[in-house]
Amino acid sequence: MNAKLLIAGIAAAASLLAQPPRGPREFGPGGRGPGGPRPNQVVTGAPYSGVEVRSSQQVLANGTVIQRQDQTKVARDSQGRVRRESTHQTPDGKTVTRVTISDPVAGMVYELDPASKVAYSRPAHFPSGPPLQAQQSGNPRNARQPASASANLKRETLAAQSVNGVIATGSRVTHTIPAGTIGNSAAIESVHETWMSEDLKVPVKTKMTDPRTGTATMDLTNLMRGEPDASLFAVPPDYTVKKGPGGPMGAGRGPRPGGPPQGQQ
Repeated sequence: MNAKLLIAGIAAAASLLAQPPRGPREFGPGGRGPGGPRPNQVVTGAPYSGVEVRSSQQVLANGTVIQRQDQTKVARDSQGRVRRESTHQTPDGKTVTRVTISDPVAGMVYELDPASKVAYSRPAHFPSGPPLQAQQSGNPRNARQPASASANLKRETLAAQSVNGVIATGSRVTHTIPAGTIGNSAAIESVHETWMSEDLKVPVKTKMTDPRTGTATMDLTNLMRGEPDASLFAVPPDYTVKKGPGGPMGAGRGPRPGGPPQGQQ
């Protein structure tokens, strides 16, 4: 019995050591990245519309290249209301469209399911203030990372230049995993660049490079300044509005494509 317990303990320890430690939240999957807006951050007086094109490329050990791309239509009005509309293919070949409307005027977030013409509503908190880039430009400790993590982060401010047709200021964050930290024979570096439009206060380009996962980019294209159509930020009159999941900060998984949120039938 003791021998079996010892073997099980060794196996569990080996499994934990094989997993890379979690880095700063801004480097994780789906993280906002340096210089990006905080969740639900309100920006008023700077209306625009455009298309976010997200691409990723990963090269496997045998030379196989995996490439993905998706697009999201985004619009923001002068009151800070934001609409995001994305369309993607499901594994079974169906086309699914998802629309999210963040309305700081009403203090609500609506997630629209065009297939069923149902809008799931939930209250949300909308903070205001400068983007994270402005908050973090002076002191890396503002990123709320422990000293050990901050020691492996290098932050740089890049000279302003034209990016996707607008003048943008850049920031670069390099995260280094020292040799031996996760069994790596040499140091591993991941680099995250963000280019922010100063007047619109949105990222117009981001690029994340990590030798473990490949390269991921986001480009804000087809950028148009000016007030979008007001109807984009309202629930269509032929939709049924239902209460969706959420919390104090408006967090929630939202509706599953083509169906109600979890727990609501």
